[in-house]
Amino acid sequence: MQARDVMVSPVFTVGPTATVRQVAQMLLDRRISAVPVVDTDNKVIGIVSEGDLLHRAESGTERSSSWWLRLLTGDAQLATDYVKSHSIRVQDIMTQDVATAAPETPLHEIAMLLEERQVKRVPIVNKEGQLVGIVSRANLLQAIASAMPKLEISLSDSAIRKRFLEEIRKQPWAHTFNLNATVQNGAIDLWGFAPSLAERTAIRVVAEAIPGVVAVNDHLLETPAFVY
Repeated sequence: MQARDVMVSPVFTVGPTATVRQVAQMLLDRRISAVPVVDTDNKVIGIVSEGDLLHRAESGTERSSSWWLRLLTGDAQLATDYVKSHSIRVQDIMTQDVATAAPETPLHEIAMLLEERQVKRVPIVNKEGQLVGIVSRANLLQAIASAMPKLEISLSDSAIRKRFLEEIRKQPWAHTFNLNATVQNGAIDLWGFAPSLAERTAIRVVAEAIPGVVAVNDHLLETPAFVY
């Protein structure tokens, strides 16, 4: 799936001269947690989220300006915090370094971007840089929840064993030199060595995903047992 398959469109936006109060009201009214800031060409120049409104003078939650904090952060940071908590314009408090993606971006890349940038949403822009949608963490969860199970014909016991061994050999983490499987009536028995609980669990997951498998019996050992 691609970003275009799960993105929300159209997107609620504001201009850089919108007031903080207007943005706060929009977040409440629209039940959203952030809003992109766009210029007159509908190009993203920033984003304002609930996090940007946590420390505001209106709510009495602005950051403390004690002398020891000044020593730790410096005057420039204190000035930045003041702007963040007192400015009435969105352009002064918005996050300007916004990660964006194209509509054709695969969802696994969107997930990586969300994780690496530690953000909760990614604006989607076209080739001209104009905003066309937005993908949030919630949209990825929606994709998982609505995914239809693959329709596959159950395999015979011999085909199940062959499929399992082929799949496990593709995995860079798998120690296949002493790993075996037997299959009877759809039940797959795992034999051999798995050096860690993580690998042991992953091997089981590979087996469970094969069509026709009705049970997985784990006989894997944590220390090598060379049986030929």
